[in-house]
Amino acid sequence: MSLIRPDIQALADSQILEVWREGQGIEGVIGMWAGEADIPTPAFICEAAAKALAEGHTFYSDNRGIPPLRQALRDYHHRIYGIDLPDSRVAITGSGMNSVMLVAQAIARAGDNIVAISPSWPNICRAMQINNAAIREVSLLHGNAGWGLDLDAVFEACDEHTRMIYIASPGNPTGFMIEREEAEALLAFCRERRIAIMSDEVYHRIVYDRDHAFSFLEIARPDDPVFVIGTFSKSWAMTGWRMGWLVFPEGWAAQFEKLIQFNTSGGQAFLQYGAIAALNDGDAFTAEFVERCRVGREIVNARLAHMPRVRNIPNNGSFYVMFAIDGVADTMTFCKRAVREARIGMAPGEAFGKGAEGLVRLCYAKSPENLAIAMDRLESFVATYDGA
Repeated sequence: MSLIRPDIQALADSQILEVWREGQGIEGVIGMWAGEADIPTPAFICEAAAKALAEGHTFYSDNRGIPPLRQALRDYHHRIYGIDLPDSRVAITGSGMNSVMLVAQAIARAGDNIVAISPSWPNICRAMQINNAAIREVSLLHGNAGWGLDLDAVFEACDEHTRMIYIASPGNPTGFMIEREEAEALLAFCRERRIAIMSDEVYHRIVYDRDHAFSFLEIARPDDPVFVIGTFSKSWAMTGWRMGWLVFPEGWAAQFEKLIQFNTSGGQAFLQYGAIAALNDGDAFTAEFVERCRVGREIVNARLAHMPRVRNIPNNGSFYVMFAIDGVADTMTFCKRAVREARIGMAPGEAFGKGAEGLVRLCYAKSPENLAIAMDRLESFVATYDGA
């Protein structure tokens, strides 16, 4: 008899990783399957962490992060959003994914359901399933005008067992962004029914029609059941650092201190000094990075627009595009063959749940040179792909 929980054994693996593994060992693959740039963390961030390491910041840190980093995070929210967060509402976490899992542990119970607005990053639903909550997916609408939210469908999916609604804005994989009026309606609904909102805002700076994306923190009261997920990974090219943050309602600090204690016991102190540098001195890098992504977005969108059989769904956020290919329903087979035959790595839409069927995700946070080569390969591959 296996000691592993049956539901963990049955947990589906990431289909993104399945394609990634397909490309291991194939020389010259241009990987656009993962959500990261192809540039290293800026030197000023690395130097701040190295300096802290050399100075002996190698001991245990506070569960919610070292005080200077929590202050830098509060200053950052004031600078970007014009809001003032008390120290008692923020925590530094071991990644954005760790933040998601902490909220799931705090909220989800057996018999509960979580409403997830999809397509969404697959790890979200897995985190809820690990914590014994059922998932109800409500798909975004999409067409030539981009992605849209059907609030009535979200409300109809909720019942007396709904504990939380998950929304990402800007979204992964869609780039969808919720607007203030929609967020206000969603928050009013959740206030009335005491349903929590998990707002995944990790791409908040990577937008192309405004300075930053709207945040639920701009409208939430301190006691509203709103949990905002952030990460250092995207805007400062720090994916490998595994550092994130969490903003939670007033009165929850002690609960998250306990959960962090029993998950990671806090983060590495010397790395947190690098994160301070990112928050305090990283706006110039972030602006340059967004412009780099804008160039990549223009290259990819222009090329996709001229490819026969391809229909691209526009968006103004994140660093992804999702597109459909006429005659291609099985995107897993398409992506696996693309790796082997065209040496381009993409993510199958079926990895992202309801609403992503028949779509492919591509990350364009790459150099213009590599994107040009990848688009040449993709165009040739699509032209001859037979779907077998």
